[in-house]
Amino acid sequence: MAAAAAATTLALASCGGGADAGDPPGERTLRLALNQSEEHPSFTALDHFGDHLRENTDGVELDIYPNETLGGQAEVLQLVSSGAVDMAIVSGAQLENLNRDFIAFNAPRVFDDIEHQMDVVHDPEITGDLYSSLDENHDLTVVGGFTQGARSVYTADGPVETPEDLAGANIRVQESPLNVAIAEALGGSAAPMVYGELYTGLQAGVVDAAENNEVSYFTQRHYEVAPYWSYTEHLIGLDYLIINSDALDGLSEQDRAAFDEGWTAAYEEHAVLWAEATQEAIEGAEADGAEFHQVEEAPFAEALDGLVDEFVVTETQRELYDAAREAAE
Repeated sequence: MAAAAAATTLALASCGGGADAGDPPGERTLRLALNQSEEHPSFTALDHFGDHLRENTDGVELDIYPNETLGGQAEVLQLVSSGAVDMAIVSGAQLENLNRDFIAFNAPRVFDDIEHQMDVVHDPEITGDLYSSLDENHDLTVVGGFTQGARSVYTADGPVETPEDLAGANIRVQESPLNVAIAEALGGSAAPMVYGELYTGLQAGVVDAAENNEVSYFTQRHYEVAPYWSYTEHLIGLDYLIINSDALDGLSEQDRAAFDEGWTAAYEEHAVLWAEATQEAIEGAEADGAEFHQVEEAPFAEALDGLVDEFVVTETQRELYDAAREAAE
């Protein structure tokens, strides 16, 4: 991973490096790493975010690198920390590996729905200290979040109704102890794998199943190799927008105001696009042969219930979790 990150750093350096390198006076280009395709709602919302910056700042541009062009999420996290890349969209699991307090928002069923989730993750009264906690040691600031929607299991060999149906199955998960435990609670064995390798992993039988949202399932064409979707809905996933703290601090007061305004518009647009894309993804995958199945909810709920007490263990983590739950009331 370090070698890949170093290679990417060299490649970026050859074409201009971070926000300030190579930019004419008064102009700066913020480079953003994304692991999704150009058809994904995240790309669309971020592209419009870039339009807002171009139109409302003194020369700030946003250059988006989709499809893991700059590497997997663990790699780009290092690159943003070093300043070789300015910004990235990364999963909650990645930030959990830097500060365990992020686990509070990754726990199963902490959010009732997407509206509840967005209200919580953009409430500075709840998130202020958490989002600035990576600055001192990692030179990272968390700006906010995009929903990943409700995550469910999809399989290559047949639909799932109960955890017993996943016995012996290798389930691709994002790499973190909590996600490993979720895979085991769902009935299978965890198989952490880089997202960009998942299609071939399913195709070759390296993994038997994965878990994600309908949009990624469709846009990455995973339904071609794992056509059975089962609505476990074990959590509502969350991606974060992170930025190198020096790049953020380098914005003028006027440009920072435009940045914040543009980000608010971006995550609000993303939620609308997400709802539309989810329905389109289901219809598109079904048209190409995918099957969507309901599960027996009670066995999965029982298996997942104990994970909150097992993983949300410190006073800070419990305060964050409780604040999120209180916001739903």
